Amino acid sequence: MAGSRNGKVNDDVWVIIPVYNEAQVLESVIQQVLEVFPNVVCIDDGSHDGSVETVLRTGAHLVRHPVNLGQGAALQTGLSYAKARPGARYFITFDADGQHRLEDASKMLDVARSGEADLVLGTRFAEDAASVPLLKRIVLRTAVLLSPAGRKLKLTDAHNGLRVITRPVADDLQITMNGMAHASEIVSYLGRSSWRVREIPVSIRYTEYSRSKGQSLLNGVNILFDLSVRHRGG
Repeated sequence: MAGSRNGKVNDDVWVIIPVYNEAQVLESVIQQVLEVFPNVVCIDDGSHDGSVETVLRTGAHLVRHPVNLGQGAALQTGLSYAKARPGARYFITFDADGQHRLEDASKMLDVARSGEADLVLGTRFAEDAASVPLLKRIVLRTAVLLSPAGRKLKLTDAHNGLRVITRPVADDLQITMNGMAHASEIVSYLGRSSWRVREIPVSIRYTEYSRSKGQSLLNGVNILFDLSVRHRGG
């Protein structure tokens, strides 16, 4: 059941969208999200392509980093901002490039609302793994194998950016890794905690736009590099 305050559906939900040079698709993504979730905060992470002006044309909230700090830092900034809004109970992390689907976010939110889980993660590998580019698939499965916490939690997709975080978890979670390593940091935190974690099957749109930016390969390489650094540091 959708939550509401003063009769407004999903008014207790904040969608957090990290943004770095996504002006080409950003307005469409934000407008679609706003049709389902009225509270959206975009964290511009030092963009120089007009992303700021794009956000300002929508009804989304805007927080700016003066320089590029990385996706982890943007998510932490967004969480801090959203937690300070009255009545915020659920927080959805959502990519700016159009890869995530609102129907998946809503399905995951329903699980969180039901009380079955404290944090809900999307997984690309439950139903439609063939849609994930081969190299990306190999890298992500390797990342799970390299993560003791991921194995403990029996995760299949530890680095999916689509998450639903309940208020108690958000109040306790502190993301300190600024770059792509934030995903590994979150999984490690969950592995040490007693929070109930649930994975829900989702589909990712690997669009011509995202492929043209090389995100699939670059993000995968960044994930493995950050994991190796964390292991050496530990």
